[in-house]
Amino acid sequence: MEKQFCQSCGMPMDTPELFGTNADGSKNEDYCTYCFKDGKFTQDVTMDEMIDVCLEHLDEFNKDSEKKVTADEAKTMMKEYFPTLKRWKK
Repeated sequence: MEKQFCQSCGMPMDTPELFGTNADGSKNEDYCTYCFKDGKFTQDVTMDEMIDVCLEHLDEFNKDSEKKVTADEAKTMMKEYFPTLKRWKK
């Protein structure tokens, strides 16, 4: 199975518990539970605001990563990656 990533925040979704939910309670395989619940986004944010939210979790990301990244490096990477995600595509 191909690894799935949240199409809003880019988080890997590797267990069913991480999938968001649609209005009817079914799993939504595009968005994680932190971004999408009961058929709608949990936060009304811009892409830049979502990047700032994600940067709050950088220490946790770095803890599990072989290559540690700085906040500036992470922000640059997200500014390139996020426009490819479904929620932020123009």
